Amino acid sequence: MWAVNRIELSGRLRARDPQRYTPAGIPVIEFRLEHESEQEEAGHKRRVSCEIACVVLGGQTGLLAATNMGDALLVRGFLAAKSLKNQTPVLHVNEIEFQEGNENGIQT
Repeated sequence: MWAVNRIELSGRLRARDPQRYTPAGIPVIEFRLEHESEQEEAGHKRRVSCEIACVVLGGQTGLLAATNMGDALLVRGFLAAKSLKNQTPVLHVNEIEFQEGNENGIQT
């Protein structure tokens, strides 16, 4: 059985729902990340773009709440089904890094 499920994706914040709380009291924010890049496929460069549904829980919600629409982010996490009835994948974000204002890997 394959057990690897790690995603790292950069993009721009395109939509963000208001913060809500789970029944256990954990803060949750759902958002959408727009990605554009150039990738190599079958020996050729290909321009790719997509928009993916994301969700962040816990302490990282504070970072996302302070983010402006269009800000560049790098997120890391894993994919999971939206719900038991809806198997559409959602990126569950564990880490958020702001990409603008970074110089030599240091956030300014």
